[in-house]
Amino acid sequence: MYVCLCNSVSDKTIRQAVRRYQPQTFQQLRSFVPVGTQCGKCVRAARQIMEDELQQIPEYKNIA
Repeated sequence: MYVCLCNSVSDKTIRQAVRRYQPQTFQQLRSFVPVGTQCGKCVRAARQIMEDELQQIPEYKNIA
């Protein structure tokens, strides 16, 4: 599903960037994916996807 129509960014693209780079802020996510740079209507959805995906990543500190 497209989250950012202005830059043609899908939820899959955001999820992949979060898994790979693990950004802690939305500004960090924006440095990897061009989301929320035009009209801004996608910011809320993109932030929610980022937060959901970050919760799915296991903390390696607790595993070892």
